[in-house]
Amino acid sequence: MTIGVVVLTMGTRSQELSRALESVLAQVDVDLDVVVVGNGWDPQGLPPGVRALGLAENRGIPAGRNAGAAVVSGDLLFFLDDDAWLPDPHFLSTVRDRFARDPRLGLIQPRVVDPTGATSPGRWVPRLRVGDPGQPGPATALWEGATVIRRSVFDRAGGWPDEFFYAHEGIDLVWRVWDAGYVAWYAGDLVVHHPVIDPLRHAEFYRMNARNRVWLARRNLPVVLEPLYVGTWVGLTVARVRERDALRAWFAGLGEGMRVAPAGRRPMRWSTVWALTRAGRPPVI
Repeated sequence: MTIGVVVLTMGTRSQELSRALESVLAQVDVDLDVVVVGNGWDPQGLPPGVRALGLAENRGIPAGRNAGAAVVSGDLLFFLDDDAWLPDPHFLSTVRDRFARDPRLGLIQPRVVDPTGATSPGRWVPRLRVGDPGQPGPATALWEGATVIRRSVFDRAGGWPDEFFYAHEGIDLVWRVWDAGYVAWYAGDLVVHHPVIDPLRHAEFYRMNARNRVWLARRNLPVVLEPLYVGTWVGLTVARVRERDALRAWFAGLGEGMRVAPAGRRPMRWSTVWALTRAGRPPVI
């Protein structure tokens, strides 16, 4: 299997980008096609063997990744953020061999570790009950910064949801992997490095978070489950968020998600609902 590698960057982290590319080019026993996608930036000074794809404007994270996937070749696609890197030169060959052995394997997310020893946030483990981060298991969500997926499954899923811009695009992709009849897997025994960064919480974050929650439901869930999923997140948000401005922005996004229909609705099969439930997370939370 060949691997197409898409590294997404806005050009604001040159040292981190160099580190990410060095870790990719250090991979052994693999056939790679590597592109750096500049979201609103024309990548310059890249290592030999790495192509550049400059986008005139920042199209958002999902659309940027899709643009890169369209120009690389490979049976597998590896999406890597510019501030993540691979500590093991055998990472991609190990992942490739796992896909080769298991035809039902559709997507792999590795364990994310900050090499400084900082405690990893629970959101980096793509399951409802985090437990031991080193324990592998089915993935029912996704940390998108280092993701490997079969090209055929990616195409069947319709890629990343462009219009999300950012927030929850990983859940959308994982749900569609399961609905295509494949398994999304958290490989807790494989490690990618990434610093622990406290995500900036601002009005735009809360708006996108809420809007995309609604769009997740409207794009992917059977009609009867849509209000259950959205209602669950309304309740969780009201319980967790105390700042009035944040709640105001969140409910504005909720309203936007209800008013504006997302593209590409494809309700999952009830067998997929059951598969996600058996994997530990029914698609109502």
